[in-house]
Amino acid sequence: MGHTQIWWIRRDIRLQDNQTLDAARQNADFLIPLFIIEPELMQQAAPKRRDFILAALADLDRQLRDLGSRLIVRQGPAQQALQALSTQLGEISLFAHEDYSPFARQRDLNVSQFFPIHHPEGVTLRHPSAILKDDGNPYTVFTPYKNKWYESPIPTPADCLPAPNSLPPLPQGLDAGQLPEAQASEHFPATSDEAQSRLQTFADDGIQRYQSLRDRMDLDGTSRLSPYLRFGLISIREAFVEAQIAYHQSKTTKQRSEIRTWMDELVWREFYTAILYHFPNVMRGAFREKYQNIQWRNAPDDLQAWQDGKTGYPFVDACMRQLAHTGWMHNRGRMIAASFLTKDLLINWQEGEAWFMANLVDGDPAANNGGWQWSAGTGTDAAPYFRIFNPVLQGQKYDPEGDYIAHWVPELKHLPVKFRHEPWKIDPAEAKKYGFKYGSDYPKQIVDHKFARQRTLKAYSEAKDSFFENQEG
Repeated sequence: MGHTQIWWIRRDIRLQDNQTLDAARQNADFLIPLFIIEPELMQQAAPKRRDFILAALADLDRQLRDLGSRLIVRQGPAQQALQALSTQLGEISLFAHEDYSPFARQRDLNVSQFFPIHHPEGVTLRHPSAILKDDGNPYTVFTPYKNKWYESPIPTPADCLPAPNSLPPLPQGLDAGQLPEAQASEHFPATSDEAQSRLQTFADDGIQRYQSLRDRMDLDGTSRLSPYLRFGLISIREAFVEAQIAYHQSKTTKQRSEIRTWMDELVWREFYTAILYHFPNVMRGAFREKYQNIQWRNAPDDLQAWQDGKTGYPFVDACMRQLAHTGWMHNRGRMIAASFLTKDLLINWQEGEAWFMANLVDGDPAANNGGWQWSAGTGTDAAPYFRIFNPVLQGQKYDPEGDYIAHWVPELKHLPVKFRHEPWKIDPAEAKKYGFKYGSDYPKQIVDHKFARQRTLKAYSEAKDSFFENQEG
């Protein structure tokens, strides 16, 4: 019947620079581009993330049809779907890039009991086990990890594989299956053309100002590539190659520094993936054991106010409303929203981690967990627990004219800038002039920041003391 090879598509929804596809089509009489809708993943995915994946797959299907092939869709669990294909087709060879989350590793382990999996390069440029200390242990601090990471060469354009001009045919009589309908996103069109366009636009221009503008919430200073990297509409190799080209073409030390900062952010992505790979228990609790037993508050009303963007702190609320509306939030916003939940409200970071995963279009367990534990001070290489962002000062610094607030908290947009950041300071006469009623048009603060800061310092300090007492005892 001929030999059938399967390109099992997971986080590589693209034709270009795809090592897995390239390996799968070599010596194949038949090639099946396969996506398995796994219930464990798709049912738990944020609706916007699920829509993004499905829309990206529909776009990939259109590209495959142009090559005389098409996407084959099966329902999971993966092991059962693959066994059914094997029963129908006889011997199959399975190609899938390596993924590093606990779920993905367990799934691949289960599948490999029945079908050997050929694992070309995974979702990072360096395998998590490739960047280790001299004693063979994993790094837990970013800067030495980054320094070791950069010791290996960064790929060049020649290392990126072109999209194939043709593919081996599908086996005869194979039912294609069907993708569920997806809601298209105006904010993140899920096509490889859009991914390439964003990468090129950013590499041509924005990357040279990245370090200077990346924290400004009112400006478009970031690449907005995270969903495309998350699901592999572009490869991490392509991102590094474009950055490297820009770096070598730059004229000044300052430009090179701006570009290197973006590359470092990509290395953070690799670092958090490595942390999850080596320390999977971070998905269940604090990386720093001494902060495992912080006495978090059980405050459902405060949690709800934070989720709804109604905390009474305009900058925090703008961040949370942007997340709800678009499925995305600026990284600076993620830090501020996370700090507010954990340090101002003293609510467990895991509540925030779960909320972000339930809403983010780019939600990635490794990066999301790493970011939350960093903000909460419980993680590897984390901010010290006494670093507590002041949500007003952060807003004034990174949204100086209050434009970001005005966009996402429109009930404040008619106020002068100083009151957009601190609406509680407006006196009644001025409020009347603007037709604004503090407390009804916009909620009052749910917590006093100065009070919250002291409460948090006490809670963290007590958790730490109690941990060391137990160690000594």
